[in-house]
Amino acid sequence: MNVATILKAKGNEVSSVSPETSLRDVAMLLTERRIGAVLVMQDRKVMGIISERDIVKAVAKSGGDALNGPVRDVMTLRVVTCALNDSVDELMDMMTTGRFRHLPVIEKGEVVGIVSIGDVVKHRIAETVMETEAMRLYIANG
Repeated sequence: MNVATILKAKGNEVSSVSPETSLRDVAMLLTERRIGAVLVMQDRKVMGIISERDIVKAVAKSGGDALNGPVRDVMTLRVVTCALNDSVDELMDMMTTGRFRHLPVIEKGEVVGIVSIGDVVKHRIAETVMETEAMRLYIANG
């Protein structure tokens, strides 16, 4: 199972904001869409990523006034990405090693989706269930 399989099941909608968007607006967007992160983009180019964790860090550091500031001041600049052919195991390794929960999917230089740790776990569990059922049927018919 790979990234393309995950996106086929979940869709490829990607939420993004500009670097000037306020943290308050990002927090509202995350809440409304029930997502954990959005890409920060300008002219179709990924400038960074902003997650719930980034917002919490900003508020912890600067108080509630941080919510009035722009995303560019607190976004994660080093964005790790993946490709459609990357395997679920590769994603799990990247996310665990890097300690992040969202991976933009890039194909031919364009963002074609975003995968979360929840998506990865859901598909890994489905894969394991299918393997277990296949093994059970094999043993029962063997």
